[in-house]
Amino acid sequence: MKLSPQWIREFVDLTVDDRRLAEDLTGVGIAVEGISGSGADTVFEMEIGTNRPDAMNHYGVAREAAAIYDLPLKALSGSRLPASGESGRPFPITVEEPQLCPRFSARVLRGISIRPSPGKISHRLQLLDQRPISNAVDATNYVLWEMGKPTHVFDLDLLEGGKLIIRKAKSGEKLKTLDGVERTLTSEDLVVADAKRPVGLAGVMGGFNTMITDKTRNILIESAWWDPVTVRRTSRRHGIHTDASHRFERGADFESTVLSCDLVAALILESGGGELVGDAIDVVSRRMDQAPVVLRASEVQRILGGNLKVGEIFGILKKLGFTLIPEGQGEAQFRVEIPSWRLDVEREIDVIEEIARLHGYDKFANTLPAYSGAVVELPNAAMDAALRTRALALGYNEAISLTFISHADAEKFSSAKVLELENPLSEEASVMRTSMAPGMLDMLAWNLNRDSENVRLFEMGRVYEMRGGERVEPWRACLGATLAAVKGSLPVGALLDLSSDSNTPPKPKDGLDGAPAEVFRAFKGDVENLLAAFSYKHLSFDRETAEYFHPGRSARALMDGAVVAQFGQIAENVKAERKLRHDVFLAEVDLERLHARGLRTVRFAALGKYPAVERDFSFVFGDDVEFEAMRRTVMALRLGALRSFAPVEIFRGGSIEAGKYSILLRARLQSDEGTLRDDQIAQWSAEIVRALQGLGGVQRA
Repeated sequence: MKLSPQWIREFVDLTVDDRRLAEDLTGVGIAVEGISGSGADTVFEMEIGTNRPDAMNHYGVAREAAAIYDLPLKALSGSRLPASGESGRPFPITVEEPQLCPRFSARVLRGISIRPSPGKISHRLQLLDQRPISNAVDATNYVLWEMGKPTHVFDLDLLEGGKLIIRKAKSGEKLKTLDGVERTLTSEDLVVADAKRPVGLAGVMGGFNTMITDKTRNILIESAWWDPVTVRRTSRRHGIHTDASHRFERGADFESTVLSCDLVAALILESGGGELVGDAIDVVSRRMDQAPVVLRASEVQRILGGNLKVGEIFGILKKLGFTLIPEGQGEAQFRVEIPSWRLDVEREIDVIEEIARLHGYDKFANTLPAYSGAVVELPNAAMDAALRTRALALGYNEAISLTFISHADAEKFSSAKVLELENPLSEEASVMRTSMAPGMLDMLAWNLNRDSENVRLFEMGRVYEMRGGERVEPWRACLGATLAAVKGSLPVGALLDLSSDSNTPPKPKDGLDGAPAEVFRAFKGDVENLLAAFSYKHLSFDRETAEYFHPGRSARALMDGAVVAQFGQIAENVKAERKLRHDVFLAEVDLERLHARGLRTVRFAALGKYPAVERDFSFVFGDDVEFEAMRRTVMALRLGALRSFAPVEIFRGGSIEAGKYSILLRARLQSDEGTLRDDQIAQWSAEIVRALQGLGGVQRA
């Protein structure tokens, strides 16, 4: 936003130069980001906070400057307005929506000549990157930048029926706005209408059919107070952002409507002749007085920590336009009446902030707030840190996704009852997330769409759902990885599945070769690595996963029978729906259940003194027999010397009939008491063979 320091000086007699003025304004929160030009053409590049619409104009900044330097502020006045001519009946204005338009003011001018604006007005507008149009239109723009109040001018002769009505639009009603675009209105839009049609989108933009042209002779000036929420929604609904809507969305000065009309009228009459008709029309449906705030001197001292005296507090607030009325018999206490232009001040702490910024933040001593406690680590911090450390060590990068998802994603990725947002940003972010899967898939897709194919991400956070009428926020973790990232971690020559080429699944379309089951097993290894940080007796897996996982390349992890995670490759239909360019893998971890188990206690044991022995067993099993069943059966033998039992190779095809597969299993045996004898090894090997045969396995020669 650009403002002219020369224009600011019209309202306050400043003795400091422009650079010092810029520094002092920045010190009180009215930031000047840069200075350009010189002399009368100097321009401040301003950065005004969204909560300070009162400072988005020259008079508002002049008010701040007068307070900084303790100088008198010259009043804005419509006194240069000439006496009105004929009075007659006031122009009829009906407000059908008083809650959305509590005040509507207007002025009528007749016999106006439309011509270019005087040089001073044109020059000042051009300094602010505003294009001069005509004396009538420029007058409204000039007053906007002078005092911050948007106004609008209508060609009075083009208003049909000789009246204005402030009403809700009818659904499907059309309005061609000043930008030449015909817009279809909804019943949620607030409009200014004549007797037959809308002529303006309230607080946003005027209508094309009643705009000022060279033929205009009679003018109606309008200045109103519009409901900020209504203006914001209308502006977003129609994709229009104007200088007027920017200010109305943030709250305009309720008391400025008549004054702004008078200032616009005076400028038009000075440059275009004509006469003022009757008095100002001011329709006030309800007052918008702000509630006073109680201010305690003791609270000022507690918050700011300085030694501000009551007189100083009084003086600072008076400079800013606040009125203080003493209250109470004991401690110094005031009722602070808020000026109409400061809609951002609502609480005692807001008033204290005003005192602090004008007094000067640099004048307060640098002290730390008193605190008698100590930093306390959260109960689950160590467990989360352990999980995070392992994920980072595996090559995963921590990421944070939005906590909002769409209804469709909530239904697809969770069965929990959702928490809906009252004012969602969009349909795609209308509910709190019930699963971290949608956010993770979006992040993976974002990377893949930018040719970043080697991606591993993890996120830890809360999901949100309703249980028994109450909101709960359980902790979850989610891992996501692309096919290229997982496949790249496979050790060279360490494939488990050595099936013949005729039975190996075809290469994926993305060109990454290797059996998909092998890639899934690599991702499963990452999940097992993370879970290994926690305490459990038995970790097992089954295939009971959600529908959005690939049915042959996904699994659930169970710790002592309780489900703690589900993971695997995302199903093809989900991949297509979300336009994922490659296969991706996802793991969802229930941190609540892991927290309840605690971290595994790390124990150290001496290396075995006696040599270990490995024995391989080659069997053929039906496809319905999984390794997990083999492992449970062998472990049930309780062989004291059995240290591990794992698959080494899997083979399908060739001489193995369809529906079956060959598996090479390796048992590692070692005793702490002595070297194993051949007869012991033979006995235990025979027990393992009988156990596997009991599952239907046929031992190969």
